[in-house]
Amino acid sequence: MTDVIRIRGARENSLKNVDLDIPKRCLSVVTGVSGSGKSSLVFDTLAAESGRQLNETFSAFAQGRLPSYGQPDVDHLENLSAVIIVDQKRLSGGPRSTVGTATDIGARLRLLFSRIGTPSAGYSNAYSFNDPAGMCPNCQGLGVSAAVDVGELLDENRSLSEGAITFPPFAPGQWMWKAYARSGFFDVDKKIRDYTPEERDILLHTPADTLSPPAGMDAVGTAYEGLLPRFTRIYLQREPESFKGRQREAFERIVTRRRCPQCGGSRLAEPARNSLIAGRSIADCNAMQVDELLAVIDTLDHPEVAPLLSRLREHLQRLVTLGLGYLSLDRATSTLSGGESQRIKMVRHLGSALTDMLYVFDEPTVGLHPRDVHTLGQMLLALRDRGNTVIVVEHDPEIMAIADHCIDMGPGAGAAGGHVVFQGTYAELQRADTPTGAGLRAERTERADPRPASAWMLIERAGTHNLRDVTVRIPRDVMTVVTGVAGSGKSSLVLGHLPAVEPDAVVIDQRPIRGSRRSNPATFTGLLDLIRQIFARATRQPAGLFTPNSSGGCPACEGTGLIYTDLAFMEGVTTRCESCKGRRFTPEAQRHEVDGRTIADVFEMSVDEARRFFSQEPVLSVLDRLADVGLGYLTLGQSLDSLSGGERQRLKLAAELATPGRTIVLDEPTTGLHIADIDRLIGLIDRLVDSGSTVIVIEHNLDVILAADWAIDLGPDAGRDGGHVVFEGTPHQMIATSATHTARHLRRHLAARSRR
Repeated sequence: MTDVIRIRGARENSLKNVDLDIPKRCLSVVTGVSGSGKSSLVFDTLAAESGRQLNETFSAFAQGRLPSYGQPDVDHLENLSAVIIVDQKRLSGGPRSTVGTATDIGARLRLLFSRIGTPSAGYSNAYSFNDPAGMCPNCQGLGVSAAVDVGELLDENRSLSEGAITFPPFAPGQWMWKAYARSGFFDVDKKIRDYTPEERDILLHTPADTLSPPAGMDAVGTAYEGLLPRFTRIYLQREPESFKGRQREAFERIVTRRRCPQCGGSRLAEPARNSLIAGRSIADCNAMQVDELLAVIDTLDHPEVAPLLSRLREHLQRLVTLGLGYLSLDRATSTLSGGESQRIKMVRHLGSALTDMLYVFDEPTVGLHPRDVHTLGQMLLALRDRGNTVIVVEHDPEIMAIADHCIDMGPGAGAAGGHVVFQGTYAELQRADTPTGAGLRAERTERADPRPASAWMLIERAGTHNLRDVTVRIPRDVMTVVTGVAGSGKSSLVLGHLPAVEPDAVVIDQRPIRGSRRSNPATFTGLLDLIRQIFARATRQPAGLFTPNSSGGCPACEGTGLIYTDLAFMEGVTTRCESCKGRRFTPEAQRHEVDGRTIADVFEMSVDEARRFFSQEPVLSVLDRLADVGLGYLTLGQSLDSLSGGERQRLKLAAELATPGRTIVLDEPTTGLHIADIDRLIGLIDRLVDSGSTVIVIEHNLDVILAADWAIDLGPDAGRDGGHVVFEGTPHQMIATSATHTARHLRRHLAARSRR
């Protein structure tokens, strides 16, 4: 049979020898609790093998420039199609990447202006801020001009030896510092304020290769260059996000960034800015909201470019249909959320004429208000109707309801998952005896007795991004949900203005956790310190023997358990370390046991297994918090870079549970959460509030909104049509009196629940 994708003996990660047939040219939804094996099946097995086999058809030179896929642990796969993966990885491309460049709409717009813009600036590259022919010469096409605040970069009251240059790479002892301290031009113990004008000029302004240090003084082996030319050349044009920790803090203090005065932030040279179509420049078009630009393009009547106008309309309409009409083409891709990034990628594929492809989506409803989920579902069906196989990893019941086929993984997470526990229609899934079936049948309603506020935090006249002079009160000692359609101003209000009135507020989001491939839940939570002390006391050995990052780590793999081999133009290979058999530790470290288990055994334990093994209160306290946030299936030694955004957020939340009583902001905490885990999250938030915390949740999930004590709804729509507070009050009041998008969907949600 070629009408199904046949999987036999899939064992990747937690999969338990899975045999499965997935219908082709259908929309299939794969669901299940977090950690049940959904991604292992869809991405690490199906998509990885399809991508790997497709890549093998290219030359070795081409393979080196394509995404690399490892060979999954599976006995047999049949009838695979070429795969297109649409995931939530944020769009890259640096400061020059925008919505326009990422969707190719910008390229079509440039072509349009090169054909009918008057006066013409030239070919299409003359309208590009990423081409020397079109970029503003003052800001080099970045739209911002950056200047160094010398008073922040240089501390006049210190000497070079005392760290007068305040940017960390120039700290005493660093290579950059030696370029000045050992140049022979300066007394390193002399305060900067005491420098002569000539010494000051040499320190700050000397261009490279214009001064030769005294003989024998150039100890660092590089041409002398003044501090400002060197800092400008190496650092000034970099984005603040490219720095970490202390360097980023110092950079933002030292460098003043403002809109480029020459191009007004448009990034474009004057000829491009002066070329007009219907009275608008390409800079004007780039700055418009997509829905506004679509309306402008609809008014143009130029038969000589009719096919180009038609394609522009199609691409702009797809952005609007996907709920992204509030974006502008000049919006930097670095500012997009994971959900926005995924929907931007969808635009490229929705108009494709390819058929019989395998499209794989990773929770495409993330970041979407319920108002927009229906439209997204229609897009997925349109892909299917062109003869493609569409597989979606998803928790949203509305997407499950339109699927041709539902696959439920479980029954639990980690070692308790990895099985197919259900296959069939959505109607059958609603009746199934699985966590998903139970979650679909669960009865929920608004909080019957909202907790009263003890006091209020006041945000006044907020105007960040699209906020319209917003003044709003946020109650203390309760759970507040800030909701509204995507782009309505929720994050701008809470993340942009709350810190000013509540400086000690803790923001728990889904951004990657800093650390190397050695970082894991045990190191992040401080568990490793506690565990190695237990082993050290019990065995009378040094504590360093029981950490893979110290003397106990296998020297062959540096304590990672894996060997990373770069094969240059061929696909790199990650293999298990043969020296330690993937266990990270030296034979000496593994020789010592506590209650019959080695430190390597502990690293391979799940959180739930470790709770049964350890009895020490400090260890159990950390493990219980991890279990409370639904991460009982994670292994203590699992690499942090293998965690999803939702898992990273819950790991951070577990760390915060140790210190209740603060103001905590959760940014879409239901991301990646199964519907059966929503109650656990709500219970956890209740526990935080009852212990004295104020919790503010930015969220679209209707069950979380119903569980809140107070709701703030932003809107009425997105972008320039948003930025207002359209409702404040209890969820019950919202349901009873409000006409907002959120209120309407809450009423529908409760009505649907009552019919089940």
